[in-house]
Amino acid sequence: MTRTPTGDTAGTGPPPHVPLILAHGTPYTRGHRHGTALGARLRTFVGDGLARLSHILPGPLSLESLRPLLAAHRAEIETQAPRLMAEIRGLAAGAGLSEEEALLLQLRREIMGYRRIPTAGDCTTYARAGGDAPPVLAQTVDLNGDLDDQISVLRVAPAGSPRRSLVLSFGGLLGYLGINSDGLAVGLNLVLGGTWRPGLPPYLAIRHLLDITSGVDEAVRELRGLRLTSSRTLVLCDTRKTAWVEVLGDDLRVAEAAVTTHTNHYLHPDFAPHDALNVFARNFSRLRLETCRRELAALPPEARAEDHFAVLSRPPLRVEGNGDIRRERTVAAVVLRPGLGELHVRPGDPARSRTRSFRLDPAEVTSP
Repeated sequence: MTRTPTGDTAGTGPPPHVPLILAHGTPYTRGHRHGTALGARLRTFVGDGLARLSHILPGPLSLESLRPLLAAHRAEIETQAPRLMAEIRGLAAGAGLSEEEALLLQLRREIMGYRRIPTAGDCTTYARAGGDAPPVLAQTVDLNGDLDDQISVLRVAPAGSPRRSLVLSFGGLLGYLGINSDGLAVGLNLVLGGTWRPGLPPYLAIRHLLDITSGVDEAVRELRGLRLTSSRTLVLCDTRKTAWVEVLGDDLRVAEAAVTTHTNHYLHPDFAPHDALNVFARNFSRLRLETCRRELAALPPEARAEDHFAVLSRPPLRVEGNGDIRRERTVAAVVLRPGLGELHVRPGDPARSRTRSFRLDPAEVTSP
């Protein structure tokens, strides 16, 4: 299935707009602000083949057919992260969606599963910390569904907490990747393995970590107590060190270092035999990992955000689309500076768009 790209990946039209959403207050109020700000866009997105899932999966979906799955996940989110479930309810009310539709937006990747989707890209991530230079976490965002037009940045300020965060979001997601005011950055990669089941979706888990943890060690401890829905790798970075955390079912493997690189295949020898990535995608993942390591080694510690974007904008790290909505392509690139409270994003194809920059205080700054 082909579809005209919605961002600037086709080389025509303006770059995608990146709205800044001030998600302040109680959980319900934060969600309501988010939903109110993006209501028309989210309603259109949900109405487009159930958030474009019907364009990606082999057959059309209905909300009715998904209700048992959504209910099972709702129960898990309510148990593990009740504040986020309240925020989802606020999102629904603010956007004029049903609660089930707002849940659907959090669970798109889990609904897709992995056995029916031939993964080609799905993010290249690296981080480094320690020394005199500010820590950095940078990555491509490789997704199917032509999601360039669904990018936003949330500035989260929970009532009663001094902690603040900047979160990159797609299509009503409460979490995807980001930084918090304690100096923690969280990125991610898709890895495929195990049995996907009702639980806390990894995107919401990332938001949960940004909400309540202050560094790599605390984030790893919190992750050990969560029941996640699906396999992922989370890349963590604070002012002292970096780490990747590979998730397979209820098991985690962690590797800490001053420099971390990860793509879409399991690196830990305990998990590698359980990797379900197809051989072509695994070979491409390995190529991107080798290229990432080589390019990062060539970047000086004092490299600017634009230097990192130059790396992320070149193939094979940048995955170009072919017009097929079912195929992953790079829909954004992100550079996070947790020690400086900065989130820099190039929406759409990073080789063809300009940088938008956001800070925790003030919330938005000019491009570097």
